[in-house]
Amino acid sequence: MTTKNIIIDTDPGQDDALAILLALASPQDLTLLGITCVAGNVPLALTQLNARKVVEVAGAQTPVYAGCDAPLARPLLTAEHVHGRTGLDGIELPEPQLPLQDQHGVDFIIETLRNEPEGSVTLCPLGPLTNIASALQKAPDIAPRIKEIVLMGGAYFEVGNITPAAEFNIYVDPEAAKIVFASGAPITVMPLDVTHKVLVTPPRVQALRDIGNRTGTVCADWVSFFERFDTAKYGSTGAPLHDPTTIAYLLEPGLFTGRQINVEIETTSDLTMGMTVADWWRVTDRPANAMFMGDVDADGFFALLTSRLARLP
Repeated sequence: MTTKNIIIDTDPGQDDALAILLALASPQDLTLLGITCVAGNVPLALTQLNARKVVEVAGAQTPVYAGCDAPLARPLLTAEHVHGRTGLDGIELPEPQLPLQDQHGVDFIIETLRNEPEGSVTLCPLGPLTNIASALQKAPDIAPRIKEIVLMGGAYFEVGNITPAAEFNIYVDPEAAKIVFASGAPITVMPLDVTHKVLVTPPRVQALRDIGNRTGTVCADWVSFFERFDTAKYGSTGAPLHDPTTIAYLLEPGLFTGRQINVEIETTSDLTMGMTVADWWRVTDRPANAMFMGDVDADGFFALLTSRLARLP
């Protein structure tokens, strides 16, 4: 059984960190070719630093590349109010020994897609879509070479978490999102409608801690910090664990259900900027361009997460 080749594009973020660790804990299923970083939850200088720290938590040597430091057409909006000053608040980790690669992240994406067999590389964006859109703009020939883009972003019923209408990742760079959704590449979306069903409740945090390895302790400390904002905001029993859903889908797609629909990105309205206009009920004749997930087996998701993280140091 062959593994799936993936590139994770990310802006860590505690939930991004757990997604990276889930991928690194699953080498029999996934080959992580590299991690590209983008400005999002925190500025690029921190996201690339955080990604290297996360790789070292797993005891891995996965190459990390710095990508775009700002959205395509607007100032950067960050989310320290959620993730803390460093983006990985909750536990202090040592400075990484893993070097940052010299190559720009966008060029790494382009080079990898051109050099690997067509249809063999899946892109997993966990943050704003700036790097992916920049690669598609710079090298349009890569679009048909992408096996799939599995991203966390957007919403339909849940609507927005940074504005009343928009989810954070899409809102930070809606122009980039518009390019990606119009690219013709196969897209699977993990929206807030799914991620708000995978809550890191106290028993699930304790299950991470009870794994008994360093990775489980680090992850428990991260989500314990991360959840304080969302539990206060939503009045829920725990925070949504957004980004690992993308990797869980690649490992066990049967945990998720959704439908092929048309998704358009709002880029002009001040009121609904960054909204994912998801035609869930297919009320238009616009062609479907994404698999938009709507539900998840939350217990199955957390069972997968904890069992895989137990494989790490």
